[in-house]
Amino acid sequence: MLRRHHGNHFSRPLLAILQFLIPNRNGRPRYIHTNKEKEKKKKKKKVRKLKLSTTQDFNAKLQKRGIVYLSRVPPRMGPTKVKQLLSDFGEVTRVYLVEEDKTVRKKRRRAGGSGGKRYTEGWVEFESKKVAKRVGEDLNMTRVTNHKRSVHYDDLWNIKYLKGFKWSHLTEKVAYERRIREQKLRVEMMEVKRENAAYMAQVEAGKKLDFIEERRKKRKEKESGVGGDAGVKGKDEDDGLAKKKRKIRQKKPFEGDSAVAAKSAILGSLV
Repeated sequence: MLRRHHGNHFSRPLLAILQFLIPNRNGRPRYIHTNKEKEKKKKKKKVRKLKLSTTQDFNAKLQKRGIVYLSRVPPRMGPTKVKQLLSDFGEVTRVYLVEEDKTVRKKRRRAGGSGGKRYTEGWVEFESKKVAKRVGEDLNMTRVTNHKRSVHYDDLWNIKYLKGFKWSHLTEKVAYERRIREQKLRVEMMEVKRENAAYMAQVEAGKKLDFIEERRKKRKEKESGVGGDAGVKGKDEDDGLAKKKRKIRQKKPFEGDSAVAAKSAILGSLV
């Protein structure tokens, strides 16, 4: 018989055993996590610090690596294909290929060409400088493959060994070009916003001029009148204008005793 605790509920230890024995939907037994296990999970993982010896070894390995430059990447060839082909001559550590411009790809697709992704140039890093130098000297201007059924049978390697060039130089170059691209985009956006603001200002000025012209036309229509009442309205308006003529009051000139005597003398001489 199973013990019951407070009504129809089982006791806690029995319930834990039943939950462990009763399988889940996947058919696996249930497992109840204890508080200690939850606390262990909550604890953050410790960050392992690198030793000085390991970093020095890694830097020494980087110094031994060599880089070759691909001035042309054949069509239908990506980073994985380049790494696969060049791995036959030595261990390839890193590959970086530059994608072509999107506008060039769109033009080619409109002209009826393939719309696949192509690359313009690339850099390949070998684990050894000697291998990279040998690859640059031996593979330049040679066929990519000797298999006649291969797509790259007629393609040639355009490859050169870069003396004293490091992968960090390449990352700096890519970051610099990205910053220049972002700056150009920012300048273009500012010019577009400026042009848009000037255009909107001209539109608003044109709307104001149109509104002023409409008001003038309505005023002229009111002044000229429409239909048979136009002549009567014109006369009334002329009378109104005549009545509304502005009169300027002028002050009379001041005349003293000498002026009156002079006037009387002149009049007497005329008589």
